[in-house]
Amino acid sequence: MEFTDKHVMGLKDLLYRMADDLLILGHRNSEWTGLGPILEEDIAFSSMAQDKIGQSLALYEILHELGESEPDTVAFTRNAAQFHSCHLVELPIGEYDFSLVRHFFFDHQSALRMDMLVETVVEPLQMVARKFRGEIKYHTMHADLWLKQLANGTEEAKIRMQQSINETFPYALGMFENSLYETELIESGIFPGEAHLKDTWLQVVTEKLNAYGYSLPDIDQVIPVNGGRNGLHTEYLQPLLDEMTEVFSIDPSADW
Repeated sequence: MEFTDKHVMGLKDLLYRMADDLLILGHRNSEWTGLGPILEEDIAFSSMAQDKIGQSLALYEILHELGESEPDTVAFTRNAAQFHSCHLVELPIGEYDFSLVRHFFFDHQSALRMDMLVETVVEPLQMVARKFRGEIKYHTMHADLWLKQLANGTEEAKIRMQQSINETFPYALGMFENSLYETELIESGIFPGEAHLKDTWLQVVTEKLNAYGYSLPDIDQVIPVNGGRNGLHTEYLQPLLDEMTEVFSIDPSADW
């Protein structure tokens, strides 16, 4: 199938969503370095944060091949309104229960998205999906382990985790905000669509949470927190970008 301008625009939008989510959440999770509850967890969260930033670089490189600016320029010179990240990844790290629940929701979405993109007709994206889905599998295993352990811990731990699940769920649904190019992405074989991904994700996380003894809020009663895909962001994104770009602003030739 020959791609039209709308197909290319849809592909770029998809790539920006994925890359921006990974870049922002990678930096957010790196804020736990030195603060983790135990040394092994400190190292694990830092390592996964680094993985996400590396994954974002690979996606920005595909965007560069499609005519967008170089990865450093794209990552470090845009303002908040130019980012396509969802609100979930922008929120401060909060307490560890919130960061774990965000980790669980986001990484299962990321793993399923990569699984779907293994079948994409866009060869560079297919190669990236094949490369990173094994890496992301270990991220989901880490999240699953901690949610299960805390469910079997103290009553306070289980209550706090359930509260975080309830509070984070509307933000998690914002990961699946429809693109303006959903039809083009689906019909071209680039991506099966956000609605399909959301339904698959809901089935996976519902089964896992129920098995651990948690529950999801009734989705019919939850209003997704959308807007991030279209440049409407939380008050927390621009200060994070200012912090992220401090070195680049001083010396744009520095490596990241």
